[in-house]
Amino acid sequence: MEHSYTKYLFFTGKGGVGKTSLACATAVQLADQAKKVLLISTDPASNLEDVLQTSVGEQIQAHQQLPTLFTINISPDVSAEEYRDRVIQPMMGVASEMEIKQVKEGLSGACTTEIASFDEFSRFITGEGIDDLYDVVIFDTAPTGHTIRLLELPSAWDDFLENNPGGASCIGPSSALKSSKERYKKVIQSLRDPQLTTFYLVSRPEKSSLKEAAKTSMELRELGLENQRLFINGVFKALNPMDPVAQRIALLADKQLQEIPMPLANLPMKTYPLLPYNVLGLRKLRSLLDETLQSQIVLEEIASSPHAQYHIESLKELVNSLEQGQRTSGLIMTMGKGGVGKTIAAATIACLLAERGHKVLLTTTDPAAHINDFLSQLDQIPANLQVERIDPKVETQLYIHKIMAQKGAKLGANERNLLLEDLQSPCTEEVAVFHAFSKAIHSASRQFVVMDTAPTGHTLLLLDTTGSYHKEVLKHSSLSADKIRTPYMALQDKEFAKIILVALPETTPMREAAALQEDLRRAGIEPYAWLINQCLSALPELKDPILKKRASAEGAIIEQIQTKLAHRTFGIPYLTEELVFPELLSM
Repeated sequence: MEHSYTKYLFFTGKGGVGKTSLACATAVQLADQAKKVLLISTDPASNLEDVLQTSVGEQIQAHQQLPTLFTINISPDVSAEEYRDRVIQPMMGVASEMEIKQVKEGLSGACTTEIASFDEFSRFITGEGIDDLYDVVIFDTAPTGHTIRLLELPSAWDDFLENNPGGASCIGPSSALKSSKERYKKVIQSLRDPQLTTFYLVSRPEKSSLKEAAKTSMELRELGLENQRLFINGVFKALNPMDPVAQRIALLADKQLQEIPMPLANLPMKTYPLLPYNVLGLRKLRSLLDETLQSQIVLEEIASSPHAQYHIESLKELVNSLEQGQRTSGLIMTMGKGGVGKTIAAATIACLLAERGHKVLLTTTDPAAHINDFLSQLDQIPANLQVERIDPKVETQLYIHKIMAQKGAKLGANERNLLLEDLQSPCTEEVAVFHAFSKAIHSASRQFVVMDTAPTGHTLLLLDTTGSYHKEVLKHSSLSADKIRTPYMALQDKEFAKIILVALPETTPMREAAALQEDLRRAGIEPYAWLINQCLSALPELKDPILKKRASAEGAIIEQIQTKLAHRTFGIPYLTEELVFPELLSM
């Protein structure tokens, strides 16, 4: 790559866009130039060992074949567990079991995990004896704006927690952080220095992925982190002009590149092609940034790429299973990481049920225009389909206003600022949206209710342990406890609620969905099925060699989901247009 590198490089983006591949390829390229490089992963689904094909542990070690490349894997889960232990240890023998459980669950969310990881890797930015050892330090996964903003308010932590022991804080007692306020100040100054730090926003040439990158870019800019570059990975160029599927996919990628969101439009940009092979090992990593080597490996890979069409139950068969036993009501939730297709899955399930004569409420947190884009493609929207949109921003602001009025009234200015920032976390949005969803859950005893986007297991456990539902309902109800059914209890009822995990047939999205499934199981909720979106292997008669090779690679991932992760697995074929809703309904 042509530009010169700063000391610290951060790669950020949604799961499955290629952050790790590009971070590793950059590290290898710099190490090949005899620079001493330290590559740090803070990704919970880290596959550094697979990509680099070398041992990677929790202590710094050199690559076995490339001695100027050093690696370390900071496990977010281990960091978070150690952090929780440091918080809870002083409470043992003093606080009740219920209070300890409440604090522990309050510190089990994504925000706490990220802060614990940031706490660990901040020492690599402040030096601490290693600063002169490495020419470049590369981070696979960057902290979010929420984490950085939260860590900018440390002056109020101690007072806030003394005065607000019942608050479910992302950070917990500040004494549990290894880093000092001064260290964080130095770290954030380094992140803002364009001579020292560069942020690489990694995206796919897809609308949802680019939208996420644009949001990240704006959030970083608001924090003074201006030195950004855009990497667009997986840009497909058809090799077979006679393959109509390949032509449509290539045209769609070109269209997205021409319509890059405004926040990204002025960033230095580089594109990387969709490859027919997994980027594993030094040779293939080098090929990512070396076009001559890349062409050579592409020819080797596509020389033997038989078309492997993989059978998987269809979306219609999923809807058939939801109707089994002449069911006419129940709760159906689509869950998954951003960009995997939750909204189109929920909308399709809702329309198919409505077309079969059922009364259906489709409730979504997706922007109204997105749902409207799907429904506007139909000649006629089923009369028995009702669509209700919940605006997460509105619900969150209402919830924050309520909490600030209740808990913030007795706090000083600094503590109020911290409480307000603490309430900007993703967990808060989930809690707020769940309050709004609760009304719809109750109506699922009379009709089908299809929900697009559901709260994670952590959020549900947090609601339960802090008493937002169970205790409040029991306190204000005249019914006996055994006759009360809270929304949380409804989700634990496998007959009533069907949770559908949506994923893509790729390694990282599969791992993320598996982690989400474990999160739900911790809350006593068992997913009903997995729905795998955008399956190339479900398309007949692919001719393009790149697509054929990628389709054959999907089989191993689908098989792993079917045999090790899901009770039942359903699939949606790769759709080669942006708006293909009628086509999806007719499959």
